[in-house]
Formats: sequence, structure tokens, C-alpha cells
Amino acid sequence: MYNENDEMYEVEDFDEDIKRRQELIEEAKSIPTDAKWNDVFRQISDLKKKWKRIQYWESDYEDQLAEEFDSYIDVFYQKRREGYESNKAIKQELIDRANEILKSDNLNQATEEMNELMAQWKASGSAGKETDDALWEAFNAARQKFFDKKHDYWENLQSKFDNAKQVKKELIEEAKTLVDSEDFAKTSAKFRELMDKWKAVGSAGKQHENKLWDEFNEVRQKFYDRRNAYYEELHGKQDENYNAKKALSDQAKEIADKKEYTRENTAAMKKLGADWKTIGNCGKDKEDEIWKEFRSIMDAYFEGLKEWNEQKHQQWKQKMIDARNRKQDMIQNQRRQIKRLQNDIVGLIGERAIKETEEEIAEKEEFIKELEADLEDIEKTLAEDK
Repeated sequence: MYNENDEMYEVEDFDEDIKRRQELIEEAKSIPTDAKWNDVFRQISDLKKKWKRIQYWESDYEDQLAEEFDSYIDVFYQKRREGYESNKAIKQELIDRANEILKSDNLNQATEEMNELMAQWKASGSAGKETDDALWEAFNAARQKFFDKKHDYWENLQSKFDNAKQVKKELIEEAKTLVDSEDFAKTSAKFRELMDKWKAVGSAGKQHENKLWDEFNEVRQKFYDRRNAYYEELHGKQDENYNAKKALSDQAKEIADKKEYTRENTAAMKKLGADWKTIGNCGKDKEDEIWKEFRSIMDAYFEGLKEWNEQKHQQWKQKMIDARNRKQDMIQNQRRQIKRLQNDIVGLIGERAIKETEEEIAEKEEFIKELEADLEDIEKTLAEDK
């Protein structure tokens, strides 16, 4: 046998060996059953070594002591086996989760999760050397697939970055050719197209993206500053034009509201229309609004003028018809008088009386000719009016 200092010694005393075994049993018995394997592993190994160094006398009592000693030691070996199974399950779950992470397209989040799995793997206990080796091989294979996938992704992404960088440089150069354009509406649309292309091409990578954007946006801003200054001036001029047209509309309304259709008022309204044409545009919305207002006033006036002229014309026409009727009546009356005089002349005896009657008839006939000439003029005028 060997003592604790590994020195050979010989003891033939059976009782002494029994006592020593009992002491080792007490030591094994005193180990807390809730102690962790890693904490008691050295102690249990030392007890087993000491037990084996005691001479075996091949007695039944020794066998009983051995069973008792093993029962206390087996508690911890059983716990170790249970720990192995538990750790095996933990590591298998980590392997399964690693394989699930392989399916993720969010590589940044997946990388964080994979690193977290690695930290959990290191923190997990042993499942036994052979099992640990097999499990590690499966876990590491999943990790390697993921990092290969990530490597391929970044290589592809870098290619996309390079392409985006080149395209964005070309967009910047194209933007520079537009910055001095005076066709603000058309060029604004072109800049919107460039912006759409800029967004569509994707990022050029953190290293270049901000610098490229600053350069592109600076060019855009130069154009928009010029455009804004132009439109600010334009809107000011349009406001002036609106005020001028509003003043013409107010003047037209003042004339139209009087409903006095004199030559002076009509001439004034026509001049307002001519003045309107000399004033520039006041913007689509305001232009439509003020033109509608002005046009309605002008239409109302000239519609009233038309009605007034038609009324005057009807009055003139009726006056002409009345004059025609009067002259026709006068002609008939004169003819009746001539007929009466002609009848009277037959009974006259004196030459003087006859001559005076003939002169009166001649005067009436001349008067009829005058009336017929007037009547012809009236008929001609009425005919031309149709």
C-alpha cells in the first residue's frame, strides 16, 4: 500500500485498513450533495485514489464498505452524467439555433446572434469529451457556413457599393450640366429624375456615401436657390399684375353697374379690354380667377349694350314704319283731294277758277311725288335692315 505521500509501506493489520476505509466513507458522506461536479471533482478523485491504495483482504465486510463508498461517490457521477446530458441538450439547442440563423437575411442582427451563441457555448459545461468534440464540429460547421455566407454577401455588397459609387459620380456630373439652366420647370423635373435614380441605385458604402451626397446635394441646392429667387421675383411681378388687373376689373364693374350704354362708356370698356392685354400673367390660379371676374363684367356690359341697341333699333324701325304708314295715308288723302278737284273742275265756268283748280291739282300731284320719293327711301331702308 501507499500512504498520502506516495511512500511504500506495509500494513498487515486488517482493522487498521477497515478503519481507514470507514474514514474515507465519512469524507465522501460529508461532501454536500448539491455541490457542483467541477467543485468536488478533485476531492472525489483523491478519495478514489486513497481507497484503491488500501489493501483488499477479500472480506464480505470490505465489500459492504465498498458498496457504501461507491453509493456516495455515484451520487456525483450520476449528477455528472445528468450534467452531461443537460449540457448536451443545451449545446444541441445552440446548434439548432445556429442553423436557423443561417436562414436570416439580416446579417448584422444575425452576426450579433451568432456571437451571442458562441458566448453561450463557451459558458456551457462539458457533455463529455467525445460528445463535446462531435457537438463542437456540428456547431462550428454551422458557424462557418454563416460566416462564409456573410463573406459572400459582403463581397457582393462591395461590388454594389462600387457600382453605386460610379453611378452617383455620373449623376453628379449630369447635375452640374443643369445647374445654370433657365428652364426652371423642365430642369426641376430633370432633377427629380436624377433624385429618383440616386435613391434607386442604393448606397455607395459608409466610406463614400456621405461625401457623394454632400456633393450632389450642393449642386441641386445651387439650382434650387436660383429657381427660388426667380420664382420669388416672378411671384412679386405676378402680384403686381394681379393688382393691376383687379383695378381694371373694378373700373369695368363701376361702368357696367350704371347700365348707361353711351358711346363714351362703350369706348371706355373697350379700352379696359385693350389695357388688360398689355398686362402680364399673374399666375395660373389668380389669372383664371381674375379673368373670370373681368370677363363676366365685360360680357354683362356688352350683353346689356346689345339689348339696348336692339331696343333702340326696334324703336327706330317702328318709327320708320309709322312714317311709312303716315306717308301712305297722306298720298291716299292727296289722291282723294285731286279726284274731288277734278270732279269739281267740270262744273266750273270761269277760266280763272278752272286755272286755279288746275294749279291746285298740279301742286298736290307734285306733293304726291315728294311723298312717294320719301316712301321709296323708307321702303329701301327697311328692306336693307332685314
